[in-house]
Amino acid sequence: MISIRNLHKSYPMGKDSLHVLKGLNLEIKEGEFVSIMGSSGSGKSTLLNIVGLLDEHDSGEYYLNNQLIEKLDEKKAAILRNKFLGFVFQSFNLINYKNALENVALPLYYKGIGRKERNAIALEYLEKVGLKDRANHLPNELSGGEKQRVAVARALVTNPKVILADEPTGALDSVNSQAVMELLKEINRSGMTVFVITHEEDIAAETDRIVRLKDGVIISDEKTIKKAIV
Repeated sequence: MISIRNLHKSYPMGKDSLHVLKGLNLEIKEGEFVSIMGSSGSGKSTLLNIVGLLDEHDSGEYYLNNQLIEKLDEKKAAILRNKFLGFVFQSFNLINYKNALENVALPLYYKGIGRKERNAIALEYLEKVGLKDRANHLPNELSGGEKQRVAVARALVTNPKVILADEPTGALDSVNSQAVMELLKEINRSGMTVFVITHEEDIAAETDRIVRLKDGVIISDEKTIKKAIV
């Protein structure tokens, strides 16, 4: 699903440049549940932005669903994002003046789906995350956990192949963090690839594989060990 080979990315810093990603190689198969860990400056957010078609790499190869990603203009990148990717952010990124239903329906608007149909689909996805009864509530009328579940519903509404979650539990307490992770696990069990950026060890342990970055390189890539239920 995601194939990265010898990926490099630098950013200009005055007369110099900051080399953020230094020859990354990463393969994520369809249906995997993977977490990317690393301290601030390790390159994990840059990697997410490149995988999410929000930024371009300098050299190397990136394949998404067997398609080589290179030199995309914003229109082509937006089409691919809308087709293949769903995003969940730490800060939720909900539109404050739109209710939960309208926020979830927004990606369908950009796909050209009519209002009645997109609202019906959005309501279906709100029901899947347990928030059908909150459909007409504005973001400031929702708890943090509810906002993140709305964000998950919005990410799912276009039926993407990959969910990219950037610190999805970073703004939540432990109870809501666990609820969001259970939701992501359920999504993954349905066959969807889930790619999580996190700095929390307990959150990473909920995924099936942990890739650790340091100073722009992968220092470990291991399957997680699940505790048996007795």
